[in-house]
Amino acid sequence: MRQEMQLLFGGNHRAMAWRPAPVNPKTAAAGPRALHWDVARGFSSNTLRALRHRNFQLFFAGQLISLIGTWMQSVAQSWLVYRLTGSATLLGLVSFSSQIPIFILSPIAGYAADRLNRHRVVIATQSASMVLALMLAALTLTNRVTIPEVFVLAALLGVVNAFDIPARQSFLVEMVGRTDLMNAIALNSSMFNGARIVGPAVAGILVAKIGEGWCFFANGISYVAVIAGLLAMKVAPFRPAPALMSAVETIREGFEYVGRTVPIRAIMALISVVAFAGIPYTVLMPIFADRVLHSGAQGLGLLMGVTGAGALGGALMLATRTQLKGFTILIPAAAAVFAVSLVGFAASNVMWLSCVMLFIAGFAVMAQVGASNTLIQSMVPDRLRGRTMSVYSMMYIGVSPFGSAASGFAASAFGVRVTLIAGGAICALASAAFAIRLKSIRPIARALIRERLAADEIPVTEAINAASAVR
Repeated sequence: MRQEMQLLFGGNHRAMAWRPAPVNPKTAAAGPRALHWDVARGFSSNTLRALRHRNFQLFFAGQLISLIGTWMQSVAQSWLVYRLTGSATLLGLVSFSSQIPIFILSPIAGYAADRLNRHRVVIATQSASMVLALMLAALTLTNRVTIPEVFVLAALLGVVNAFDIPARQSFLVEMVGRTDLMNAIALNSSMFNGARIVGPAVAGILVAKIGEGWCFFANGISYVAVIAGLLAMKVAPFRPAPALMSAVETIREGFEYVGRTVPIRAIMALISVVAFAGIPYTVLMPIFADRVLHSGAQGLGLLMGVTGAGALGGALMLATRTQLKGFTILIPAAAAVFAVSLVGFAASNVMWLSCVMLFIAGFAVMAQVGASNTLIQSMVPDRLRGRTMSVYSMMYIGVSPFGSAASGFAASAFGVRVTLIAGGAICALASAAFAIRLKSIRPIARALIRERLAADEIPVTEAINAASAVR
């Protein structure tokens, strides 16, 4: 393989590979403290390298504030529905209504992400999300909120997110370039899950003290930060590729590409199973907090926060990586660990053990999803990136509403414990099926990455590491 890569790239490819900051011999000789600082500086330069781009700095800062508000609203909305109805079925159906638009509209949203100015699309979607959050806040604070209104606003937010997700994912490469795309994806996940720690914890306190409405209001105001950051960006003029096909043919081309590309198809299939059978455990969290662990709204905030802490750990683990080595093994392994931890959480009766299981579950599912996203974006051509990421959002987020609804009905019929144990078993079987196919997936993945290198669509340094070490 090494000789093959030298023939492809010429010369000593090791000299071209991106490396962490080397340890200075003088600091090494100066003692352990100096050596520790030098190594820490190298670690920081690896982990945060996408933040050297001004546009990503603005995006990162604004999104961090906004996402804390988003998680506050997520927890407060779940508790509001549970307080008003006490129904596991309605918890699942509200989640269904917020996510089903993503499944239905993702093909159109992917076409929009490839044909429209992604920067402007994201500004529009973030502005619409702010308006919807403030509407829910006004209804709740004036004691006029009803379950039908929650359903309608959740569905409208789902429509907005259907267009936001593929546009925002595809916009990352415009903010950081292809060299730091892998790190930007991981840092974006880290930011999402860092907010997942703070948001639920704050929401748990606010809901218990002053009610859900102020959480919705805080979320609405938090969008000002991300919109301001987006407006302050300096983005190159948008020049869409010439339209050679109709909109329907363009959308179909995206689906056909995913369907015939074995590694991408296999990764998305595993994600869809985990999204259907495993990830909806979050929908049932209010029931666990109240009926199993007897900890109320504050306990719900703690459980969601611990899950976010684990996911943040998984995202930071990915952010330290500079190559794709081991990703095809990491994806099914992480899914298997998630399955085991989900079963452990379902069996737990005490808060500390439940928190441990959720931390592991959050870490594992983020490792799987983050590795999947990075590997897919390393294989897909630029012209198909938006449409491929729209299919990704369908399989990951769009499938979740069906799982949420099914989990709600199953929990009502068989109990929350049985529902989660069954979901964990299904995820474990899907992980095993993916692992069995690894031998056929790896060589095709290597070939796709080489194609992106030949087309100058991924950095030479990443391609050298990736094409020789995708495992």
